[in-house]
Amino acid sequence: MPRLTLPPAVIAQDSEPLHQHKWLFPGRQPGQPMNPVSLQVHLCEIGVPPQRGRTSAIRQLVLRAPAPVIAKALGYHDKTATRLVTEAGGTWSRYAPGDHSR
Repeated sequence: MPRLTLPPAVIAQDSEPLHQHKWLFPGRQPGQPMNPVSLQVHLCEIGVPPQRGRTSAIRQLVLRAPAPVIAKALGYHDKTATRLVTEAGGTWSRYAPGDHSR
């Protein structure tokens, strides 16, 4: 298996120590995250398919919380989140969205 390494541009974006960054993937501008397109390009260069990772992450989220909650938090349509729950084998079928404080 080939050894995976990040391109030098990603490693040496600035000289601050990693623990001082607010972002996991800091951008070129101080205090800003890396551009999503740039991150996707770097991931593809090292053989990581970003779309599969994104889909897996969303499926894990909908298994841990009700689909309407995840849909609202991520800006997805309720039906899309519900489909993802079904595909992932989730069982949030009895969740009633709305205000339950009454």
